[in-house]
Amino acid sequence: MYNLCVYGVSIDMRKAGKSLQVATTAMCTVTYALGAYATSYIESPWGIGQFRPAIVIPAVFAILFGPWVGGLGAALGTFIQSIFRYGHPWLTLVSGTPANFIGFYMLGRLLHRRFSWTRFVAATVLVLIFANFICALGVLAYFILFRIFQPTLPLGFYIGFTVGLTLWWYITMLPFALLITPAVLKACARVIPSIVPRDVLEASIRHEIPSGLFTKVLVLSGAAMIAMGIATFLPQAKVLVVAYRGEVAELILNGIKLMFLLTGGVCTSIGIGLEAVKGLIKI
Repeated sequence: MYNLCVYGVSIDMRKAGKSLQVATTAMCTVTYALGAYATSYIESPWGIGQFRPAIVIPAVFAILFGPWVGGLGAALGTFIQSIFRYGHPWLTLVSGTPANFIGFYMLGRLLHRRFSWTRFVAATVLVLIFANFICALGVLAYFILFRIFQPTLPLGFYIGFTVGLTLWWYITMLPFALLITPAVLKACARVIPSIVPRDVLEASIRHEIPSGLFTKVLVLSGAAMIAMGIATFLPQAKVLVVAYRGEVAELILNGIKLMFLLTGGVCTSIGIGLEAVKGLIKI
């Protein structure tokens, strides 16, 4: 452990460690619950699965204060907002709550005190895919258990629902995670550097771009999303909207195509742009 100096007061982290973890977990819980609830009425085309730009909040806490703070804060935050949003905790207990804990615990484990911008991009992509898939499986299990979906439905329906919901969360969360989280971290580093780990304070995109890995992660992630967007033009992509018929199915599928292509285009453009101007960047 070490001593932390805040406003000239030295704090022994061996004594304050647990208290600090409790306080920051509570802060993460409250701010994430409020942020998630603010956009909770914007849902996926499947009528479940919220638009959640507030994932930036537990991501920042996980990086600054560690995996337990980020994971528990995210789990408790989504649990609380789900009660206010739906009036009961049953769905989130098997979907959002465990998925949020797993996702942000993983992010904190991968990045806390081992931070670099290249590692941040790679970990964010990995965590969003894995945790959102876990959450989608939980939603599917809940719907089958409570007979919202009949167990006699075709296998393609379950696959389409799970994959579609996973992709919806992934492509709506990724731009916020990759673009807003770094801005918040850098703001914290400037305003309250005493709470920011040294590796985050010293991280510089300028130093990482020459290796090529940072921009490759961005470009490859973007290219993969563009490829998936192009793949949604294939007839087999209709499995993603198998729960709908006619014009509604076509409208939802077009929205999925657009989100993939736009998000992929943004990530690819940023990666290419950073590579092109790397000599001028100092972040």
